[in-house]
Amino acid sequence: MVEPEPPPQSPTLTPPPPAGSGGFGAVFFQRRPKIRVTSEYDSDSSVFFHKISCKLLDSLAKLKFTFQNDGKGEISVPQLAFTSKYLSLHYDIEERNALVKGGLDVGPSLQFKAAHDVKAQQGEVTMIADLVGPALKLELSSAVPSVGMPRATLRFPLGEVSVEEKEEDEEEESKRMLSVSGIVKAHILNGICTAEYKEEDLSLRYAYKDGQMAFIPRISLPSNAVSFAFKRRFGPSDKLSYWYNFDSNYWSTVYKHTVGKDFKFKAGYDSDVQLGWASLWVGEEDGKAKTSPMKMKVQFMLQVPQDDFKSSALMFRVKKRWDI
Repeated sequence: MVEPEPPPQSPTLTPPPPAGSGGFGAVFFQRRPKIRVTSEYDSDSSVFFHKISCKLLDSLAKLKFTFQNDGKGEISVPQLAFTSKYLSLHYDIEERNALVKGGLDVGPSLQFKAAHDVKAQQGEVTMIADLVGPALKLELSSAVPSVGMPRATLRFPLGEVSVEEKEEDEEEESKRMLSVSGIVKAHILNGICTAEYKEEDLSLRYAYKDGQMAFIPRISLPSNAVSFAFKRRFGPSDKLSYWYNFDSNYWSTVYKHTVGKDFKFKAGYDSDVQLGWASLWVGEEDGKAKTSPMKMKVQFMLQVPQDDFKSSALMFRVKKRWDI
């Protein structure tokens, strides 16, 4: 006996999604770049600083808008910036001026950079070339429009040397002369010795540092100005720093105590301005707001003048970030 075949089934129809649950709006919000809003207030200047930014083109570029406002709500210094790896544009809305910067890699060992100030009609063109690998580089920079020979900088593992033309006034006449500057570093006796030459001044600095102590003397020639810094670490959370200038007899000292990475207490004294101070950081002092608890950093500072205790001032600074 042959069993009868079952009747054909009608195709199943999927009901349309409810309104507001998909379509272009859902795709837009899924692909919309995250907007970051950062606001900062400094009681010393009584000014709010705001920054609104977002990343575009899968983080290949960044768009940023910054402005300030005072207690009356008046907006000032509005600026718009677009930055990417090879091109950046900074536009000052009040001045109606733009600063354009760009770069181009020509092979693995040659790079070109350019900057142009639209309002001033001035700029600079720079060429950077690797001579013997990335450890030895030659940089040539020329102003646009050109006013003389380009500035040449040779960078090597121990430092760099620069040669450029500068104008000098001699007997009411302007002359262009070659100027040499540079910096060289070397390891000597478990420390780093640094020699920096600029505008006929030579600065010699030696930095010795171990796990608990750092000693940094400095001398400047031909002025023979001598100063030194001393730093002592008493543990992972406590550190004392001291700086003294032999010419002026000015000195300053700072004591730091940290609790984790989100709390830091600092106290110090500066004899130059005869001022003692103490500050408390909630949130990593040198870190970004996004790494702090609740994405917020707060600093309280108390300043006490030595001669007038009644003029003591308590100041604070708050920085908060929102990710939208």
